[in-house]
Amino acid sequence: MPANHNDLEKRLWDAADELRANSKFKSSEYSVPVLGLIFLHYADHKFAEPEKKMPQASGRRKIGKADYQAQGVLYLPEKSRFGYQEQNKSLYIN
Repeated sequence: MPANHNDLEKRLWDAADELRANSKFKSSEYSVPVLGLIFLHYADHKFAEPEKKMPQASGRRKIGKADYQAQGVLYLPEKSRFGYQEQNKSLYIN
């Protein structure tokens, strides 16, 4: 996992504390989205490793889903990546 693991853990615990204190949600109601974000962060980290090693796309052929799958990595479309979600979180928060 990335070096900022402690920062991510702190942010997740702070968010869980905030949800417990200031919402009417039960922990079982917000655990699924929180665990989904944890998985997305992990998958994005695993996706980024081979992305750095792959040669840049040439004019004839673009790097695609099959290239990532050939390396045993779950392909994440751009809008599904953790960084995109983090940058555009205002679109998803009511």
